[in-house]
Amino acid sequence: MFNIGDRIVYPMHGAGVIEDVEKIEILGEKREYFVMRMPIGNMKVMVPVDSIEEIGVRQIADENDMEKVVKILRGSKSAMSHNWNRRYRANMDRIKSGDIFEIAAVVRNLMILDNEKGLSTGERKMLNSAKQMLVSEMVLVCNKDVDETEKLIAESVEVFEDEDECIEEDVNISQEGNGSTI
Repeated sequence: MFNIGDRIVYPMHGAGVIEDVEKIEILGEKREYFVMRMPIGNMKVMVPVDSIEEIGVRQIADENDMEKVVKILRGSKSAMSHNWNRRYRANMDRIKSGDIFEIAAVVRNLMILDNEKGLSTGERKMLNSAKQMLVSEMVLVCNKDVDETEKLIAESVEVFEDEDECIEEDVNISQEGNGSTI
């Protein structure tokens, strides 16, 4: 169970800090909600307390995880379907997982693809949403502001000139730190 002050991730929305717990009546039914403040846009999100497990709410990542996220962002583009619809569905499944490493891989792949040939409107919206989720968590973990975090992401993603320079995604990069800091 989470408490006021905990930093959590609400999949498909991003990371934030629990500021309060409110009891609200909707359609005659009273439910408790965590009131979560998001670092981007100072948005307030209400998360039903009794549904946190099924929604996939989790604690934010730690600094070691952020080092792994930066490694993923610096990696090569994963092999992806050339079919826009299949690629979109696969990326959406990765984002819905709420896994920061999967989201980082989607951001990297779409940023590289955008540089290579541009993105469709749907994939551009997906990139912006995924990037916002990634930024919201990185801001809380790394104690950087939004602009610094967006700059870190942009600088971390390498754009390859050769489209054949793709590798299969290995999200399970060793947890061993290399001593570098974010």
